Amino acid sequence: APIELREQLSFDRPQANLALGQLHATFGHTRFVLLSTCNRVELYGVSDANDWKSGHALATFLAESRGVPLETLQPHLYVHVDTEAVEHLFRVTSSLDSLVVGESQIVSQVKACYRLAHAVSSPGKIVNRLFHTALATSKAVHASTAIAQGRHSVAGVAISLAQQLFSNMEQARAVVLGAGHMGELLVKHLSHVGCHQIAVCNRTFCRAQSLARHHGAQAVHWDELSAQLVKADIVVGSAAVQEYLFDKASFAAIMRERGHRSLLIVDIAVPRNFDPSIGELEAVYVFSVDDLAHVVHVNRQSRQQDIHVGLDIVRKNTLNFMAWFERRDLGPKIGQLKTAFTQIGQHELDRFYGGAQQKTHCRDALDHVFKRVANKLFFCVVKHVDNVAKEQGAEIASKVVTDMLQQTGTIHAQHKGISK
Repeated sequence: APIELREQLSFDRPQANLALGQLHATFGHTRFVLLSTCNRVELYGVSDANDWKSGHALATFLAESRGVPLETLQPHLYVHVDTEAVEHLFRVTSSLDSLVVGESQIVSQVKACYRLAHAVSSPGKIVNRLFHTALATSKAVHASTAIAQGRHSVAGVAISLAQQLFSNMEQARAVVLGAGHMGELLVKHLSHVGCHQIAVCNRTFCRAQSLARHHGAQAVHWDELSAQLVKADIVVGSAAVQEYLFDKASFAAIMRERGHRSLLIVDIAVPRNFDPSIGELEAVYVFSVDDLAHVVHVNRQSRQQDIHVGLDIVRKNTLNFMAWFERRDLGPKIGQLKTAFTQIGQHELDRFYGGAQQKTHCRDALDHVFKRVANKLFFCVVKHVDNVAKEQGAEIASKVVTDMLQQTGTIHAQHKGISK
């Protein structure tokens, strides 16, 4: 999807909070998590409904909530169901589906969207298990590969582009817009490549001060931004804003004051900080996050081995999650079976002591033996049920347990009108 469309679809935290409330009101008991980043907008849901495979209802909601015509949105949508949906989330959280493979920001973004879903409404057992497993998968991928080593992030790629255009970063003056996680990464990467003249500009000045203090940069008040742009060589935009900070006309005045010296603007925010038409001005070079494709391609090619290892981990964890998902309803029945085993043992023990004059001081020891035997037999039964679930599916395994419960008398089956 082009950045122009992603800008329209992006949700900030208050908007995401409102959307989740509307989703719960519209779709009843369906559990949702909404993930919105610079490169994707995704809805994850768990529902008993059978009409989700088309995704039409959610697509309509997304289009209407963001004021985008459905026919504009439709060609850029993807819909994943069941196993495909789980594998997709695991790939995303492990940064294998990121614009920059190995970037770390996606993990904090997934955690944030999951926490927000919790704040709006309890996501439920399945969503909880799904996202906990996704985060564990990401941790396993990063621990088993070198995928996160080096400057692998959108911020790192943005500064790599600046390096290609400025041979001497030590002499360059840089302005970073935004003091959030992305802004911090930008300052770190600029410092790493030798840029020591860095100004941090943020709407909340104290946050700019905190970031600047930790990295030896200069904090700048928001109303001083134009003056800083007059002096800058490199500007990197990562501020969270819903409208352009500068249009072509207002920036033309800044360029006149600069004497039309060359200026590089790398705008990695979504929505963007700068009107792209500013790039039409003489000596201004504007790049958006979508323009980083070449550097990103080189990054991906150099990490193919790590990607393959990571995908293997994702597939394995997906299969394990789906196995749990399909067998989750067996738990209560297994519990019933455990109770049945215990009751049978207790019943036989009562019969033994009721039918003969036995010394009661032996009962505790014999009771312990009965329980040990029952537990060992029960373990064998559970192992068998687990194998049936893996090989023949959870539905067949559930029937096996039901049959066992019927045989123990825990469940009464109707057969030819007679209870057996």
